[in-house]
Amino acid sequence: MEKYDAIVIGFGKGGKTLAADLSGRGRRVALIERSEEMYGGTCINVGCIPTKFLIRQAKAAAARPERDFEAKRDFYRRAAAAKDELTASLRAKNYRSLADRPNVDVYTGTGSFVSADTVAVSSAAGKIRLTAPLIFIDTGAESVVPPIPGIRESRFAYTSTSILDLKELPHRLVVVGGGYIGLEFASMFASFGSAVTVLEGGTELIPREDRDIAAEVRRVLEKKGIGFRTGVRVESVRDESGEAVVAYTADGTQEEIRADAVLLATGRRPATAELNLEAAGVETDDRGAVRVDERLRTTAPGVYALGDVKGGPQFTYISLDDYRIVRDHLFGEGKRGTKDREPVSYSVFIDPPLSRIGMSEEEARRAGRNVRVKAVRVDTIPRARTLGDTEGQMKAVIDAETDEILGCTLFCAESSEAVNTVAVAMKAGLKASFLRDFIFTHPSMSETFNDLFE
Repeated sequence: MEKYDAIVIGFGKGGKTLAADLSGRGRRVALIERSEEMYGGTCINVGCIPTKFLIRQAKAAAARPERDFEAKRDFYRRAAAAKDELTASLRAKNYRSLADRPNVDVYTGTGSFVSADTVAVSSAAGKIRLTAPLIFIDTGAESVVPPIPGIRESRFAYTSTSILDLKELPHRLVVVGGGYIGLEFASMFASFGSAVTVLEGGTELIPREDRDIAAEVRRVLEKKGIGFRTGVRVESVRDESGEAVVAYTADGTQEEIRADAVLLATGRRPATAELNLEAAGVETDDRGAVRVDERLRTTAPGVYALGDVKGGPQFTYISLDDYRIVRDHLFGEGKRGTKDREPVSYSVFIDPPLSRIGMSEEEARRAGRNVRVKAVRVDTIPRARTLGDTEGQMKAVIDAETDEILGCTLFCAESSEAVNTVAVAMKAGLKASFLRDFIFTHPSMSETFNDLFE
């Protein structure tokens, strides 16, 4: 049995950053990763980096003059190959950044608890046991495959992870699920040139957003040629004559749609199935997420959880902040906790991107706040006109009595950058009048805050 000062299960953002930190403090660390294709974690390999790279390539594809689908397919092949080169380079860099440290051992295999201080690692080479007084779980999340008859047998069905390995642009793509992930991929493939249809079980898209924002998102995506069917139930998927046939029910009527690829964008769940958490006394909630307290301690002494595996927002920057909380608990003043980071912004990289911080208008009114709301159409913004990207709108929700910024939604070009300005203002407790009177550069999307927060 190999003894370490700490064991990290999973090569995600929080875990790998913590491993490097512990190593720098002279601790001996074991880092376990199930697949050599996942060194560096979800973001680098099958998440943020490859998807955002392809989204940028898709935007370039949409601006190209050729209308022939074979030309679009060829452009996609090159983009996919470049994406693979990028992820391979980052994966190797991440591996070397830890494996080359003298006091870090990287084990490629499946880690599972034997007890609260012992982990077994199973690989093709056999099984080895590791022990440490501190163990950190950072195994992330995995795509949910719904129990649709025929879906697992279909050669044309993909998850948000496996579709990134698709080398040929599908002429027709069906997306099952109209949430954030589904819309992001729908927007991307439509820009590359696919004919995209989204099948959503609910009656509305992105229900977390205000209805005016959701309606604007749908309008913009429909202009790209994306078709939407809401309130549908997917009954089955079968392969027939070299394509997938998706059968679904809408308004009591059974219909079918044929596709070259079917994307299952039906959510993600914490990846805990192989961890044998019971052996360590680590509890999970009813959604399968590892239970943690405000300082990310699990129900087992000495065992912590970081990132998506503990539930909550599934963002790389949350995982990184989890590392900061654990670092402060182990080596700092012990004051940091998960409640300290609110509010947290997010961006969905459809075209244009949708970003939000804080409450929506509907949430603020349900909370009993007396609000004033201001909206600005993007086609009135000088920076948007210089970019030639004039779709969308900005919306601010402000407390009418205190001038507190309650929330902001930006559906516009460069929103993933601009929303950070609002996030800083909210975190600092600044009033809406601060952004109203601030001097921004011109032309910029941020200068619109002078009008949006008046």
